[in-house]
Amino acid sequence: MSKKPKWVVEKEQAKKAAAAETVWLFGLHAVRDALMNPKREKLHLMVTMNARDKLADAIAASGMEPEVVDPRKFKAPIDPNSVHQGAVLEVKPLNWGGLVENCIGAEAPRVVLLDRVTDPHNVGAILRSAEVLGASAVIGTRHHSAPETGALAKTASGALERQPYLRMRNLADAIIELQSMGYYVLGLDGEAEETIESAVEGRSGDPIALVFGAEGPGLRQKTKETVDKLVKIDAAGGFGSLNVSNAAAVALYASRRG
Repeated sequence: MSKKPKWVVEKEQAKKAAAAETVWLFGLHAVRDALMNPKREKLHLMVTMNARDKLADAIAASGMEPEVVDPRKFKAPIDPNSVHQGAVLEVKPLNWGGLVENCIGAEAPRVVLLDRVTDPHNVGAILRSAEVLGASAVIGTRHHSAPETGALAKTASGALERQPYLRMRNLADAIIELQSMGYYVLGLDGEAEETIESAVEGRSGDPIALVFGAEGPGLRQKTKETVDKLVKIDAAGGFGSLNVSNAAAVALYASRRG
């Protein structure tokens, strides 16, 4: 029997690992939203009696039988510094599908792409802004981006359950695919000559994708070469720069007012 090539073995192992992957969500808000989400595959719920009472409606809606734990013996499999509020829920990551399902069909769609933004608190805040400001999807990469975690879910304040968060193999390929769908793709770069307001003028009804880089390094060179245009947020002063999650909120808002 011939031996499988190394790449085949690695692909099978990655697929197996992905199938086994679970996420522990924590905190009353994040757990409640996940319990109420019919698309979320829920595996194990641990609560204190107090948290069970507070989540009674959501637990009933989910059909789950919680494990009720004494607060003094509440040893949840999460970071010990995390504020769990007496509730943790083991779930499977959400499967939102691909670009076509999420990025075509909305009126004047907006998409956010993240180039090596790895901090779960930043990504959680971006998901929250994306939901409020009407983005069709937030797109990161499978590697070098924040995975679904309890910390991300808590910062997203429920948006993780409702806002599509896709993780693609290659960001440049995702940008090219969006361009083929008619998206005008703008990369945010503090050194750019043109402001986002100028770039989107007269285009508020067009599909627009906004690409943000990690704080410090910014966009990778390949990303800069792939987007349609590099733009900056018009700042009032010459001091410092916006946190990436704040920049995403400002840019999303500005892109709708072109």
